Amino acid sequence: MSEKKSFALRIDSETMKAVEKWAADEFRSVNGQIEWILNNSLKEAKRIKVKGVQKK
Repeated sequence: MSEKKSFALRIDSETMKAVEKWAADEFRSVNGQIEWILNNSLKEAKRIKVKGVQKK
């Protein structure tokens, strides 16, 4: 697994509440939810490789 880096994130309270609710609904921490959202978005935008998927 690659090294994780920490950073400060400024986010408005309405967005934070939505992320907290989403994280709770999926039994994740807020940090874990934000990581999942970022990774999922990067995969969809083809900015990172999807592990376990072979190209033809």
